[in-house]
Amino acid sequence: MTAAARPVLVVAERLDASADMVVDELTKRDVPVLRFDVAAFPQQLTLTAGHAPAEWGWTGMLDDGRRTAARLEDVRAVYWRRPGRPVIADAVPEPYATWAQNQADAALLNVLAALPGARWINNPHHDRVAAHKPQQLVVATCCGLRVPRSLITNDPDAARDFAKQVNGPLICKPVLGGRLPVDEGRQLMVATHYVDPAAFDDSIRTTAHYFQEAIEKAYEVRLVAVADKVFGGTLHTSSEKARTDWRTDYEHITYGTLDVPEDVAAAVRRFLAYYGIVFGSFDFAVTPAGEWVFFENNPAGTWAWVENRTGLPIAAAHADYLRGARE
Repeated sequence: MTAAARPVLVVAERLDASADMVVDELTKRDVPVLRFDVAAFPQQLTLTAGHAPAEWGWTGMLDDGRRTAARLEDVRAVYWRRPGRPVIADAVPEPYATWAQNQADAALLNVLAALPGARWINNPHHDRVAAHKPQQLVVATCCGLRVPRSLITNDPDAARDFAKQVNGPLICKPVLGGRLPVDEGRQLMVATHYVDPAAFDDSIRTTAHYFQEAIEKAYEVRLVAVADKVFGGTLHTSSEKARTDWRTDYEHITYGTLDVPEDVAAAVRRFLAYYGIVFGSFDFAVTPAGEWVFFENNPAGTWAWVENRTGLPIAAAHADYLRGARE
């Protein structure tokens, strides 16, 4: 097979704007794409993978049943973009259904992760570690970024002491991202919010709480990094809700772009290298004095809205990396 004919696997849910944009850019570059959701495996997607002692990697086929297939040994790259989990046939009862789902999940991911030479955005084995927020603060500091003073505790006395040390506004945020299921399929996002230390009581003992000093913001930045390229999308907010957590009030955000300072860009590249990933959606605040403060990185974060509102060529950067060197 010629280098130009080697496919990229795009592994994402059916409705994913970021995946759509990357597929479009790969198509412009005449790179063949096999797109599928892990949820299609094993009922609609067929995997056949073999390995012999003398072989360097796994060989076989991945077939979506719609006259689209890829030879494993030809795969040049994998774009792993928040896929679902395997769906097992209803005829399989519990506990065997859960066992079968775990088997299917592990088989598909681990065979793909074992393909020699394939590029990844991002290998989910690395993503899982890179998503841990407490470690992110340590790594960001080691890489040269400023981070907020932070405390994770279930001790109300420790929380009160931290408030005295900060001697200023405090926020509380989730340690683990995601949404909270409430009723009838509805989900609630647990947003960052201000807290009053005078109200701290024994309810803090119910779970771990993640407190941080509130950073004064001139504006915020969603910095999207793809390999060695960094893109800065600015968010200027005009409501208190949006200033506290811009995800809660999109109507009061004005979007723009900026050139990322080289010291910040270099620190971000070191951060990615530490985790062995090439993509990240970083959240920063820029203070009125112009100092950049790192909040967190989402190694599978959204970015389509940044490109759609600013024109930054983020999808093109994905496609260029996945394609690799020019043929």
